[in-house]
Amino acid sequence: QHGDLIPGTLDTVAALRARGVKIAATTGYNRAMTAVVRAAAAQQGFVPDVVCCGEDVPAGRPAPWMAVSCAQALGIYPFWQAAKVGDTAVDIAEGRNAGMWTAGVIETGNAFGLSAAQLAALPDAERAQRRTAAAETFQRDGAHASLVSVADVPAWIAELDRRLAAGERPG
Repeated sequence: QHGDLIPGTLDTVAALRARGVKIAATTGYNRAMTAVVRAAAAQQGFVPDVVCCGEDVPAGRPAPWMAVSCAQALGIYPFWQAAKVGDTAVDIAEGRNAGMWTAGVIETGNAFGLSAAQLAALPDAERAQRRTAAAETFQRDGAHASLVSVADVPAWIAELDRRLAAGERPG
């Protein structure tokens, strides 16, 4: 009943894949629940390169193990070459604990917690207020960036590529 992809996901994934970016997904769900979610996502065209769920690692978030497991499966090392995008404080902590770049997604995730219809109906002033509050929360959580929606991920990855080329590392 609640398996619709976040609007913009497929376009974002296509843009990232065009840049050669691998896509991983992590979830605190167990394998049985993850199988249901993966099947629903696949029917809509979203198939990540690797998926890791809480049962696959010694400890879930905020421990780094799911992010590290995905990086290992994708052959990514050092981990500062990877980015963790999420919509909760523990997502940010997981990525930071793995030594990865991290970004929090504001409007299309748990920070807002609204359906697409509810988000569309949100008055501009309230939307701006919520956006600011969520960005401040992600900043306090240690995120390197706050992104309005999943559609902003490709531009952020392009920025990270420039920062990495300049020798910058997540701190």
